[in-house]
Amino acid sequence: MTVSEAKQLKALEDENAKLKKLLAEQMLDMAAMKELLSKCMVRPAVARFSCVAVWVA
Repeated sequence: MTVSEAKQLKALEDENAKLKKLLAEQMLDMAAMKELLSKCMVRPAVARFSCVAVWVA
């Protein structure tokens, strides 16, 4: 492996790590949104409006 190939490999590994972190953050956000949505759906209609306010804020 040449020096330029090693540098390119390192850059790709760094980018891969960054993308994995972004994916993990997005998955956590989705899980939190699903949890909030499930809590809003089981409450009475009046309470649902307060859940909508949380989403918008």
